[in-house]
Amino acid sequence: MADRVTVIGWDGSPLTDTARAALGAATLVAGAAHHLALPEVPPTAERIRLGSLPLAARRIAAHRGTAVVLADGDPGFFGVVRTLRAPEFGLEVEVVPAVSSVAAAFARAGMPWDDAQVVVAHPRTLRRAVNVCRAHTKVAVLTAPGAGPAELGLLLEGVHRTFVICEELGTAREQVTVVTSDKAADHTWRDPNVVIVIGGPAGAAEGGGWIAGRDPGAGPRGWVQPDETYGAVPGGGLGEGETELLRAAQLARLGPRVGDLVWDIGCGSGAFATEAARAGAAVIAVDRDPAACARTEGVARRFGVQLQIVHGSAPHVLESLPEPDVVRVGGGGPAVVSAVADRRPQRIVTHAATRDAAEVVGRDLTEHGYRVECALLQSVGLDTRAWTETERSVAFLLTGELPLRETPR
Repeated sequence: MADRVTVIGWDGSPLTDTARAALGAATLVAGAAHHLALPEVPPTAERIRLGSLPLAARRIAAHRGTAVVLADGDPGFFGVVRTLRAPEFGLEVEVVPAVSSVAAAFARAGMPWDDAQVVVAHPRTLRRAVNVCRAHTKVAVLTAPGAGPAELGLLLEGVHRTFVICEELGTAREQVTVVTSDKAADHTWRDPNVVIVIGGPAGAAEGGGWIAGRDPGAGPRGWVQPDETYGAVPGGGLGEGETELLRAAQLARLGPRVGDLVWDIGCGSGAFATEAARAGAAVIAVDRDPAACARTEGVARRFGVQLQIVHGSAPHVLESLPEPDVVRVGGGGPAVVSAVADRRPQRIVTHAATRDAAEVVGRDLTEHGYRVECALLQSVGLDTRAWTETERSVAFLLTGELPLRETPR
């Protein structure tokens, strides 16, 4: 086993005395090609070109001597330290950090980043990274081959964002380019790079926030807001199937979260779409009524969330939309539910006014391979001054969930 493993972060600046001393004593050095070309690397040391991190860690663990691993930026921030410290390798790791690639990218852009989301994009996580870019106003994306600026731009079709693309930070070939997301696919970009994705108003409160990234406590408290909140929007008012308690049940069944893409079909007032976006998910709100689209846009602006609003009739308009994780069908009936089920989202919720209508939808979801649950929800509003009934609402809530073997994406 290696006597000692020192991980040295490199950001293009001259190495510190500590880093030089560690390199000078190394009998094995691992890193990318530009790291191994540094003049401080001892000519007699064994060299490992980093590719597969677990494979490199196994070779380091089997080495008799002193090992150094060179990595870009801060190796403890989405870097090699996590792999090297895995229990199966049994390595004792000392870290000499440098400025992280994300911090360097925001410094080049002259922007604060305490209000930014930070995600890693590689082919397996690219879709979820794009959903974060849809949902949030400031995101730093650490890219990988096959999941770079061009791919981000293509998957953000229909959503306008500004990209600040930082290529090969800290090297002689460093370059910073600003383009709109629709132009990113027109260029060839060098790896590694950091893409800062900007869209919409600033996310942090004036003077800065109290927590890095998205503030989970921003906005009014509660998963759903009182019905009268949406009636206050010009031209607003809730439609059938948008009552507060039904929305709460739908949100609870779908469980939208950061990295998800939610479809809200028949968005009506925009209440559900806005509340799903407040949970951190990306949301596409669809409605055939231009007035409903305008109301949804107004509600989203009022609550400071990012929505993509699509005017069109389902199911035809759904064909061009990106793949959803969870879907609420607020209108359109069984034909729309069936078209949604063909796209295989993880969960679908909808409602019906009668038991017969609920049975039709439930059978179709079952035929599509979904496990179906149905509950009759009845709410009665009471005036607490006299404890008299003010309104009554009844709906059948249907949930379709794919078996676990089909849910990973």
